[in-house]
Amino acid sequence: MKILLCALEPSADALGAALMKALRNLRADVQFIGCGGALMEKEGLKSLFDITPFSVLGPAAALSLLPRALKAADALAALAAEEKPDAAIFIDSWSFARIAAEKFARKAPAVKRFKYVAPQVWASRPKRAQKAAALFDGVMCLFEFETPLFEAAGARARFVGHPGFQAARDRVIDRAGFRQRYDLGEGPLLAVLPGSRASELKRLGEPFRETVKRAAEAVPDLRVVIPAAPSVVADLPDYLTGWPGRPVIIEGDDRPDAFAAADAALAASGTAAAELAIMGTPQVVAYKVDLITEIWARAIFTIRHAALANISAGREVIPEFLQRRCRAELMAPALIPLLNGGPEREAQLAALPEIVRGWTGETRPAAEMAAEAVLDWLQG
Repeated sequence: MKILLCALEPSADALGAALMKALRNLRADVQFIGCGGALMEKEGLKSLFDITPFSVLGPAAALSLLPRALKAADALAALAAEEKPDAAIFIDSWSFARIAAEKFARKAPAVKRFKYVAPQVWASRPKRAQKAAALFDGVMCLFEFETPLFEAAGARARFVGHPGFQAARDRVIDRAGFRQRYDLGEGPLLAVLPGSRASELKRLGEPFRETVKRAAEAVPDLRVVIPAAPSVVADLPDYLTGWPGRPVIIEGDDRPDAFAAADAALAASGTAAAELAIMGTPQVVAYKVDLITEIWARAIFTIRHAALANISAGREVIPEFLQRRCRAELMAPALIPLLNGGPEREAQLAALPEIVRGWTGETRPAAEMAAEAVLDWLQG
């Protein structure tokens, strides 16, 4: 069996690597081609091209990448026409997946096309469900409530769960051991997660640094850990110059331990913020984009909140500081009580377990469920 995989961003790379392992466990003869990042290459994929330039956010940045995206999609379609894989799995990155799937339909129509990570039609652009039904032979949903939305549009859909969320749920953390390994002492510990894109580090750099500075002034002996996304780890030493709290960069398998060992977190809105919520770590969430992206987001999004925990709860359980509110003078007063203890901290600790209960699905690994969906669909 031969599978073509396409992942363009760090989160998709992690999903792809887990899926490769799961497919290999079910089919020893499976081979992989396509494109992916460092984690998928570690699993044996030789990426057709470097995916690093594709990790951007917003319509302006995406538009500037359009020529490169069209060329990449053509290259993948040509590879599919030549290698004739049993299936092509497009992981996340809806815009690119749509472009590539349309090219596959013309150049390699015999290849079954699957979408892993359904576009979030519940948050914006609901007509994407109909487009997914037309372009893909199967859609794998990370959340159970998404499946009927795609089935109603005529798609074959299956709930497979979120492997990152399951890993956060099941992780057994030795908090004391983690602190000892990194010589963090027993004082208050703050995790700072500034994002997985260079553009996120750039836009959140100054407000995050100033927020941490104010927190360090208010919380004696505060230490800071930076659970680093692999895509930005090389940029972090320069990024952290002048930060208080003697920040320690945490890489690899120790990242989830840092999430859970921290007393509180300051996080860019996204998957990491959701994983923090699953681990029960009180947090403040922030995000900032350029003006064009902000106008675009306001035009297409149908939800009031950015953090998944707040979307699920229908209210602001986790303080959000977006765009013009992403300022230290606003964020620090919300973060400091989470480190010192008090009603704000207790409110998050009480609310989060119930909010995240429906995120992780079954106890079986999500990647295994996704692999089974692919094999079931290929068998008809």
